[in-house]
Amino acid sequence: MDTMVAAVQERAELLDLLEDLRADEWSVQSLCTGWTVRDVVAHLLSYEGVGAADLVKRMVRGRGRFDRINAVSATGLEHMDPAELIERLRAFPRPTGLTAARGGAVGLVDCLLHQQDIRRPLDRPRVIDPERLRYALGFTVTAPPLRGFWHVRGTRVVATDVDWALGRGPEARGPAEAVLMALAGRSGPAHELNGPGAETLQQRLG
Repeated sequence: MDTMVAAVQERAELLDLLEDLRADEWSVQSLCTGWTVRDVVAHLLSYEGVGAADLVKRMVRGRGRFDRINAVSATGLEHMDPAELIERLRAFPRPTGLTAARGGAVGLVDCLLHQQDIRRPLDRPRVIDPERLRYALGFTVTAPPLRGFWHVRGTRVVATDVDWALGRGPEARGPAEAVLMALAGRSGPAHELNGPGAETLQQRLG
C-alpha cells in the first residue's frame, strides 16, 4: 500500500464528512476526552507543516507532556469556526511536515483514528478500506504516543474481518475497527469485543 496515497484518500473522506455536518454536530463530544468534534479537527490540523525544530520547541513549552504539547500546538486554531477549519483542511490535501513522516503513515493513521473519534459519537459509520485498517493496526502497536501494545497487554486481540492478531493471553475478538480503537485507548469500542480477554480490556480502558 502507498501510505501517502492512502493518507490523501483518508483526508478527502474526512473533508466530505465535515462538509456534511450540521452546525450543532461540531459541538458534540468526541471519543477524545474533553474534546468536541471541532477540537479534534483543530488538533488534526495543528501539526501540518510543523518540522522537527518546531516540535522540539512545542515539547519544551509543553514540558514533555502530550496533553500540554497538543494544547500549545492548537494555539491559533482554537477559535476558528467550522468553515475556517474546513478551508484549512482543504488547503492541506496531503500530509506535510511531521504528518508526512514515514511516507505519510503518520498522517494516515492520525486521520483515520480521529475520523472515527468523530464519526462514532455522531452515528455516522463508514466502511474503511481493509488494507488501511490492517496497516493502521500494526502502526498503532508501537507508535508514540499511542502505545497500543500497552493498552492491550496481557491479552491477545484478534481482528475478525482482516488477517491480524497481536499478543498472548485470553482473546478479545471483534471487528478490526473496534480493535484499532481499543489499541488507541478508546474505551467505548472495547465493549464491542468478545471473548475472555474482552472484559479485561473493557475494565482497563473504562
